[in-house]
Amino acid sequence: MLPMADSPLRSLRQRLSSAQNSPLAIAEESLTRANGNASRNTYVAQSREWTLQEAERLPHRSGPRPPLYGVPVSLKDCFDLQGFPTSCGSKFYEKLHGPAQADSWVAAQLRSQGAVITGKTHLHPLAYGITGENPEYGDCVQPRNEAWLTGGSSSGAAASVQEGSALAAIGTDTGGSIRVPAALCGLAGYRSSVGLGSWQGAHHLAPSFDTLGWIYRDLRDGPALAHALLGIEPVVHQEGSLAIGAVYPAFLHDCEPPILRMYEDCKQAMERSGASVKTFDASYWDEAMQIFAPIQAQEASVIHRGHYTRFEALIAERLAWGASITTAELTELRERMRIFNRQLGVLLSDFDFLIVPCAPLSRLMARADHSSTRRTILRYTTPMSLAGVPVVTLPFPDGGIQLVAARGEDARLLAYSAYLDRICDRLQSIGC
Repeated sequence: MLPMADSPLRSLRQRLSSAQNSPLAIAEESLTRANGNASRNTYVAQSREWTLQEAERLPHRSGPRPPLYGVPVSLKDCFDLQGFPTSCGSKFYEKLHGPAQADSWVAAQLRSQGAVITGKTHLHPLAYGITGENPEYGDCVQPRNEAWLTGGSSSGAAASVQEGSALAAIGTDTGGSIRVPAALCGLAGYRSSVGLGSWQGAHHLAPSFDTLGWIYRDLRDGPALAHALLGIEPVVHQEGSLAIGAVYPAFLHDCEPPILRMYEDCKQAMERSGASVKTFDASYWDEAMQIFAPIQAQEASVIHRGHYTRFEALIAERLAWGASITTAELTELRERMRIFNRQLGVLLSDFDFLIVPCAPLSRLMARADHSSTRRTILRYTTPMSLAGVPVVTLPFPDGGIQLVAARGEDARLLAYSAYLDRICDRLQSIGC
């Protein structure tokens, strides 16, 4: 068996250790790939000159370097970046906000870690959607195939990694906004536990559920990226028997055949590595969307109060619905959420990790009717959103699998996902 190549992050670090490669040269190379999709909208705000100046400011030194030294990273356009407007996927907000006066916590953290920010990426309006469609900035299609949407809401984030203008991309995940575009674009994704990091200088959709995270190419890079952004200390996966919970077959009734085959491949790969994979009953998961959607809408309605008519009709309707939810209804919903999360917590105490597909479908076709797509997909992702737990998207050629851990177990989750990448057959299993 041939030795595996280095991960993209490790390979870039090796390149930057050579005198022939500098952060400026890497940045110039990356920018040639920017907006490489057919819709030319991976980025909604970008300045070549600014990015190259950022690369030039990094000191040339052979000694210890910050973790993301010279690494091209894209930033979802719901985070402030000094000198650039923050659109949140809306031209109304782009004009209202104007150029940011200071960096968000996320942007400042990236720059302090040596990252070179390549621009601010496309997103579904207000980060309130799963397809990556946007009536004002255009629908975000995949660089590898213009017939396929990236998924959203971290649409440009996924496109930037797929096209190679960024080695990794900052996204957010409320109901699936990192997990789903990562899966649809054949990439890895990591959504952190709720509460990690800071939202200073960032724009929320629903604070109870919003999480920070990454989209990247190789599972082995997850621990280092999480450490650089969130300070999560990497741990080594301890080989041995793990108990993996696989969602019961009836839950997968609407999955396309490639998704079912992918799911079986994932279970078999885990079993070959020594894990014990057992099915669990997730019948109560079907109520997750009923709890999640109104709480999300109510919180979003408060944030965007007074501006509903500025957005497309579908989003405006959700916001108006959220504003109509009474205090008594919200109290009942939060009690249902507490009970749901207690049940999921018991499940995660019985298993080391859970696995479930990110979505029941492999592709989102551009220019198709996606009026029912959001509900179809979020049935698979909102159980984890309700609980605020960390998830890594394990990438397959035809989609992705959610690898789920208990809240706060981010380091262990990332370590196991990196381990899975090392042991898999790169042509047939996880991580290819």
